[in-house]
This record gives sequence, C-alpha cells and structure tokens, in this order.
Amino acid sequence: MSQWLLENELKALDGWQLSAFSVAVTERMLPNFALFSSLLDFGDRHQIRSIIDGVWNKLSNTGATMNFEVQQVNVEANMPDLDVFDMYGASPALDAMVALYSTINCLLEPNRTEAANVGNLSLECVATYIEVTADTDMSDEELLRYINDHEMMLQEERFQAEVIRCLTGVKHPSNGLIKDLKTLAANDGISNIGVSEG
Repeated sequence: MSQWLLENELKALDGWQLSAFSVAVTERMLPNFALFSSLLDFGDRHQIRSIIDGVWNKLSNTGATMNFEVQQVNVEANMPDLDVFDMYGASPALDAMVALYSTINCLLEPNRTEAANVGNLSLECVATYIEVTADTDMSDEELLRYINDHEMMLQEERFQAEVIRCLTGVKHPSNGLIKDLKTLAANDGISNIGVSEG
C-alpha cells in the first residue's frame, strides 16, 4: 500500500478517527519496542505502555487526563539511537516510538498525513523485516515481488484496511468500539513482524 493509496483510503476518516487509526497501528507495533527494551534493558516500556493506554483512554472518554505534550518528550527519550544500537532489533523498536510520537501529534491536532505516516511506517517496518530475513540471492525485482506477496505484508495491509472499515461512518467513539479496536490491534501480543514481548 503506497503512501498515496493510504492517504486516499484515510479520506473516509476525520478527527478522532485518524487518532484511532494511528493508535491501533502503533499498538500492533508496540511489542517490537517492548522486546527490545526488555532484552537490552533500554528505555521504560512500562511508561510507554501507560502513554499508549492514555491515548486509548482519551479516545474512549474515560475522563482520565494526561498531558500529551509532556508525553511526547517521554516518547522521544525512549527512541533508540541507531548509531548506538547497531543491530536489526533497534530499527522496529524505533519505528514503534516514531509511530507513537506521530499518534500523539494526531491526537493533539488530527492530521491525515500524520495518520498515513503511521500506517506507512508500519508497512515499511514489515517490508524491512521481510527483506532482512529473505534469501540474499534474489534480484531487486524478485525481492520486491517477494515482499509485496509475503503473508506478513498482506496481513498488515488487511489489518489496516479492517481498522479503516471499523471506523468509517462512525460519528462518535463508543467505549465498545475503542475496546474492540484495541483488542484487534493488540493481536494477542503479536506484533506486525511476528514478535511478542514474552
């Protein structure tokens, strides 16, 4: 799904729906950060969990308040520096934090481009994982085809399309809808690249 295509799909969404799409995609990426954080004793995965829960709570109007401008500083502090962590796992962990930062931007000021960035970040994260684990003998063309047809990529595209479908035409976020969306995004603790924290 290209950036243009995703922005087109997101035209059906507005306001809180863009934040809900963003947080759902971010939730699905979160185990990538949690695993990295746990293995390398980096950052504060419990703080990050509470920030993303704060976004879900804000969307379901639970009355809980959180200063999201302050939380953006906390998210930045949890972004691994790829120059310091010279290993593949740092990249999907960073993607998850960048997605969370953009999600908070979207929550503070709904923005279709920001939401599309989150969706594309997740798709690129999946594409990179497939490329890293692929047979190195493939030509560029074969690799591109392999990535596009890979079950993991198709799953991510289906997931994002399902989130958009759930949100389309819904005027106000109900507790039930947000809960269902969170469950769908949590995917039994399995991330967009098939890892779990535990």
